Amino acid sequence: MNDMLIALILFTVAYAVIVSERVDRMVVALLGAMAMIAFVRGYDQDIAFHAIDLNVIFLLMAMMIIANILSETGVFQWLAIKAVHLGRGNPVRVMQVLAVVTALGSAMLDNVTVVVLIAPITIFVASTLKVNPVPLLIAEVLASNIGGAATLIGDPPNILIGSAAQLDFVTFVWHMGPLVLASLLLFVLILPLMFRRALAVTGGGTKKELGLSAEGVITDPVLLRQSLVILSLVMLGFLLHSVLHLQTATIALSGAAALLLWTKRDPHKILRDVEWPTLLFFVGLFILVEALVYVGAIEIAADWLFRATGGSMPVTAMALLWVSGIASGVVDNIPYTATMIPLVKSLGAAGMNTGPLWWALAIGADFGGNSTLVGASANVVVASFAARSGYKISFIQFARYGLLTTFLTLVLGSVYLWLRYLI
Repeated sequence: MNDMLIALILFTVAYAVIVSERVDRMVVALLGAMAMIAFVRGYDQDIAFHAIDLNVIFLLMAMMIIANILSETGVFQWLAIKAVHLGRGNPVRVMQVLAVVTALGSAMLDNVTVVVLIAPITIFVASTLKVNPVPLLIAEVLASNIGGAATLIGDPPNILIGSAAQLDFVTFVWHMGPLVLASLLLFVLILPLMFRRALAVTGGGTKKELGLSAEGVITDPVLLRQSLVILSLVMLGFLLHSVLHLQTATIALSGAAALLLWTKRDPHKILRDVEWPTLLFFVGLFILVEALVYVGAIEIAADWLFRATGGSMPVTAMALLWVSGIASGVVDNIPYTATMIPLVKSLGAAGMNTGPLWWALAIGADFGGNSTLVGASANVVVASFAARSGYKISFIQFARYGLLTTFLTLVLGSVYLWLRYLI
């Protein structure tokens, strides 16, 4: 059995088990990675470990540390209560406000962290409004994937693409920001139509009737100010990335370390709350995908795609966008994106301009992750939390809203890609 066949079998088996969700995806990715090192000739530890993109790993870790400290201030609870007030107790309007808050938060931090923080608050808000929290949670997840698409740090696929294509924070926002704003506006406008049967719309309520007060929710104003100062400096560092000649991971790690020092928070406690399984999943994934590059499988796939599209940039870009959108609903968009990045690089090596291809991949992977319950990490995280809280989000129930949202945003993304890059 040749090495390419061995690598393809190991990769396919690992992929299938990850999608099945029968075994923790971190465990599968690490076992698959070690199997690649053990059984693919010449693919030794040095080559495999060199493939791990530490910029991605450290950027994610640093933003998790900042978000964890910020969560101790009560600011997310405060935002949820303000959303109820802005919505005047109307469940649909509250849903729209929460969706916007989630989307904006997902652009500034990362969407997985934001939904983890806002999901418990959402159940509290739903119980106060006496409505089923599931529609609110689904809307927030969909909004988080849309909002997270705007920035380099908002959605894990973006971090992978940005690192691979050497895109800075400003460049990413410049290219993806307008599309995300348009998509978010469309999403917020269609929310009442999508969920009109799922939520019983009641009359507006006063703050007193809702029994919610924002007073006293901010438990540590000093910590909040410190966190916002550091977060603002980190965001400024991202914006000045090219001027400072520093990678985003270096900027984020500096911010995380400074915040720990300034706030005198116990590092052991903060680090316990970091999503280590997610980071180790990325480690295994990098090694798995690099094995396919090593044996030449990615190069063959890129050559086939180049011939199939006749080397046409518009056809290749549109095909990549829609294939990514569809595939990201079948498998998690993180491993999918990690697999496609070497393919895009190979197309570039064959002479094709990869600029539009990176944006096609980002649009398809980010928006396609909304189509099913397993399409993006944020989806899985919220579904797991809802189940633990006694509220089941079924695959079909999520798809009913996710597929429509994905289709509309992919259509909008196709128009945007064509008008901005392909004509």
